[in-house]
Amino acid sequence: MLTKRVSTTVPVVLKERFIGCFDRPTRVLTSDTDGIKKTLNAYRDNLVASNVEGCVQLYTSDGVLMAPGYETQVGHDAIKQWYTNIRKLVTLDVEFDIHEAVAITEEYGFARTSSAGTLKINVTGVTRKEANQELFVMKKVEGEWKIARYCFNEGKPPE
Repeated sequence: MLTKRVSTTVPVVLKERFIGCFDRPTRVLTSDTDGIKKTLNAYRDNLVASNVEGCVQLYTSDGVLMAPGYETQVGHDAIKQWYTNIRKLVTLDVEFDIHEAVAITEEYGFARTSSAGTLKINVTGVTRKEANQELFVMKKVEGEWKIARYCFNEGKPPE
């Protein structure tokens, strides 16, 4: 009996909780879109400068980083360790293109970006072209847009 009840309740809850929020008219505030873009540009600047602390501070305290080939990093400590390790391995020089930056509510938004440039392998000094696609889930914390969830995958570098 309980299994049947749960199986019919879950879709209704999901529709109301997640899908339903997109059925309602939303008001996109330019300041929120600008705030999301500001955070993304700060992230890019800190990433290129190999500023680990600057990158980490742009995440929510419970932020999640999902990078291909690595375990999911949860929270500032894990994210800081990941960026510290990556910084030792490579140096990036990339530009971000922000394709979408949307505030869904006053508290949550998302962004879709792509990045392209070069990646230098620090041990060998070899430099190669680099390109990625990125998806960010953003959360406004104390008036500032932060990265709540971030995942990326490798794209095709520009010719």
